[in-house]
Amino acid sequence: MGMFSEFKAFAMKGNVVDLAIGVIIGGAFGKIISSLIEDVITPLLLKPALSAANLSKIEELTIFGGVKYGMFLSAVINFVIIAFVLFMIIKGINATKKKEEAAPAAPTGPTQEELLIQIRDLLKK
Repeated sequence: MGMFSEFKAFAMKGNVVDLAIGVIIGGAFGKIISSLIEDVITPLLLKPALSAANLSKIEELTIFGGVKYGMFLSAVINFVIIAFVLFMIIKGINATKKKEEAAPAAPTGPTQEELLIQIRDLLKK
């Protein structure tokens, strides 16, 4: 029973649960981006180029007979879109955090100028 309770304590730690949720959401997000590439971007933006090459999907692009550089281009486009969306999400999170941070507390003692004035006055005496 001791090992089960230790495993339960480990598995229910916040970091492990957060990581699991992040992996699941990341997988779903990857599917959304793949669909965006295959179903929206490719037909809208790449349709003329693919039609000229007599292809229906970017993944079918080949060079030298068998090198599928279309798969690579698709992966690069996926990466760029994912990186941009994550950048925008992090930028938004950071902006809200900056608003939440309290302004730094005012110094409780005399300012530097006041101290210099005091020193000047003491030197005059």
